[in-house]
Amino acid sequence: MSKSKILLVHLFCSLYLLSASSAPNPNASSFIEAECLATLYPSVCIQSLSTFSKTVQKSPKQLARAALSVGLSRAQSGSAFISKMALMRGLKPMERSAVKDCAANMASAVDQLSRSLKELGRMGSQKLSWHQSNVESWIGAAITFQQTCIDGFSSPTMAGNVKVAVMKRALDCKQVTSNALVLIHRYAAAKRKHGAFTKTANLP
Repeated sequence: MSKSKILLVHLFCSLYLLSASSAPNPNASSFIEAECLATLYPSVCIQSLSTFSKTVQKSPKQLARAALSVGLSRAQSGSAFISKMALMRGLKPMERSAVKDCAANMASAVDQLSRSLKELGRMGSQKLSWHQSNVESWIGAAITFQQTCIDGFSSPTMAGNVKVAVMKRALDCKQVTSNALVLIHRYAAAKRKHGAFTKTANLP
């Protein structure tokens, strides 16, 4: 099994464990909804994170991790989908070129988000600003790659089912990634407010 497939299986297992819940927690659901209101796409945020209520509870850290995990999962599935589309028969030369470029950009976004998720786990250390800067920079780069994919289909001559399918995946990835960036920034702010640089601080 390739490394990418192993990573994907591990991520899906992590998402399953994060979302496993016997029943929604009303208090946690209210917390998630309130935090999502600060994002650019609140309805998308609530829809994608509501199943994590038991794990998240009222923890900015767990919410940030869940949001980034969802962002990476969507990016991986979107990248795989668009890569397969690039191999389809019957594409016009302009369409094939745009889809191939998009596939490359989406793959780069996956790489940036993978790095971000690993770095997020280090934000509990005393070097909060350093790790936060890394995480947010890499997520910002992922969003740029996703937007570049979208821009490749902005020409009026690009129309039809291929454009619709690619744009739907890329836009979804960009939205959940943008939301994750906001929630991570809010987690870092809460961590800093509660004394991230003291040994006793342990914001959930």
